[in-house]
Amino acid sequence: MNGGDGEQSYANNSVLQRKVISLTKPLRDEAITGLYRNSLPTSLAIADLGCSCGPNTFLVISETIKVVEKLRQEMNHKSPEYKIFLNDLLGNDFNTIFQSLDTFKKNLRNEMGTEMDHCYIFGAPGSFYDRLFPDKSMHFIHSSYSLQFLSKVPEGVENHKGNIYLSSTSPSYVVKAYNEQYKRDFCHFLKCRAQELVEGGRLLVTLIGRQSEEPWSKDCCAIWELMATDLKDMVSQVKL
Repeated sequence: MNGGDGEQSYANNSVLQRKVISLTKPLRDEAITGLYRNSLPTSLAIADLGCSCGPNTFLVISETIKVVEKLRQEMNHKSPEYKIFLNDLLGNDFNTIFQSLDTFKKNLRNEMGTEMDHCYIFGAPGSFYDRLFPDKSMHFIHSSYSLQFLSKVPEGVENHKGNIYLSSTSPSYVVKAYNEQYKRDFCHFLKCRAQELVEGGRLLVTLIGRQSEEPWSKDCCAIWELMATDLKDMVSQVKL
């Protein structure tokens, strides 16, 4: 994802991702409401996996905190201590995130019209296909539009020429290789999160889906075919 806030940055080209985050708000609200009512934690650890950078990074966090703050006021409880962990790969533009923290906190307080006792925000760089947090340390873990990316290119697809992902011309062994790699990745992801979540914690994951049974359906793969076509055109114009 392109960092910064320029014309080609992810921050200014992530409208679709923001729309998905907005559509899943009722599910997040239900999850965090159930968590808070059942456990009434005085310290709440929240993680967003695959946070990238830009306005979407803080959207989930701010909405989650607002739900908790409304609940705790209704129940006449003291505001919990918030520990927010923002995760993405090592190359993510965490500098841009941290430079906007003061503005984020100020805007959040103004929107809620109340002071929170403590809100700490940390960067948690690394692959979410590995352990990221200590055992039983997280209350709510969220990930949106990130788990479609595999931990690595599946083995045995080196001869899948002309393509950068699955397509209608992909042989069956390539489809199988991607399928098996995804199964391994997703199972390991769930195993890691199960160790990190406290008892009664919540995990909410949003994934790209498709209506067609064909793995190369344009419901989810059209962008990769277009990108592959562009890359082939660029290569053909290179003068050796």
